[in-house]
Amino acid sequence: MTENPAFDEMFAGCKQSAMHLEMRDMYTPGDPVYLDWKAGIKVDAAERWRDWFDLMTATTSRGVEVRRARVVSEPITDFIRHEYELTEDLNIASGEHVRWLPRRRASDLALPGNDFWVFDQDRVRFGYFAGDGRYLNDEIVTDPAVVKLCVSAFEAVWGRAIDHKDYHPV
Repeated sequence: MTENPAFDEMFAGCKQSAMHLEMRDMYTPGDPVYLDWKAGIKVDAAERWRDWFDLMTATTSRGVEVRRARVVSEPITDFIRHEYELTEDLNIASGEHVRWLPRRRASDLALPGNDFWVFDQDRVRFGYFAGDGRYLNDEIVTDPAVVKLCVSAFEAVWGRAIDHKDYHPV
């Protein structure tokens, strides 16, 4: 099995848009940034996630639109609160656009079974996670029908989701 390109390679080749749909309430439970945040340690998101911050800044500076939509259960989990609290200083500050959709408002949307990134509307990178949020692996799919499904799902969520500045989690 060949390894998929790293995210920095995927973004370096991206010319117009990248969209990310997140649908889990827990990711990477052993992440040191999350564990520090949970312990009450003040987290400088841009510094702790410097590689990601720099990658997004470089990508959006080239004119690539990066959008991230998060479908979340309410009341939100500790992990989602951690993401919410770091979003302004990490995602928004690096040029991403972020929206939140409470899961109860997504019940009538047809969504793929896994989180994904769509790059330039021609390839999808699915992320696979264990039930407890541990990252397992990913897969790149270029089948036009799958890409179309993921773009449609993302746009449906995006159109209904709440901009980060207006979302107040419960």
